[in-house]
Amino acid sequence: MTIADVSVAIGGQAFDTALGRCAVAWTGAGLRRVLLPGGAERRLERMGARPAPPPPDAAAAIAGIVAHVAGAPADFDGLSLDEAGVEPFERQVYAALRRVARGETTTYGALAAAVGAPGAAREVGAAMGRNPWPIVVPCHRVLAAEGRLGGFSAPGGAETKRRLLALEGVHPGGTPDLPGLFG
Repeated sequence: MTIADVSVAIGGQAFDTALGRCAVAWTGAGLRRVLLPGGAERRLERMGARPAPPPPDAAAAIAGIVAHVAGAPADFDGLSLDEAGVEPFERQVYAALRRVARGETTTYGALAAAVGAPGAAREVGAAMGRNPWPIVVPCHRVLAAEGRLGGFSAPGGAETKRRLLALEGVHPGGTPDLPGLFG
């Protein structure tokens, strides 16, 4: 095996969370993919990821995702991402999105403006749909205009997005269903 072979080798590991079975894949450059429930293990296999003990960033991502979907705070700031194949505009968008804190949201338009591309809300939406690292790059925190939920391309769609936001205390479109004062 040559050094070139090692640099493109993809490792992967599936793991259980409160949302279901997720997975991460990595290379020597960092996290390659975060796969949410809905055939995560099959998707790992299709990308050619080999089961392996995770390196530190991947182990931290796994622990953080498990904690996050259980409702606990998690810090993904220092994790390295393998951005091979990610377009420069998307890199800018994902970097800006990583600065949106837990419990906060932004809109597609505001994120476009933040990267110097006002009027590129649709392009930001397309970048969210291609996000290789959901939760780590928190695309669930991006809402449509006027605070509407908007779409979510991960398995489970908008309902998964709503659940991820609820874990952070965010309830687009109103407050959560709460029991009445008298029962």
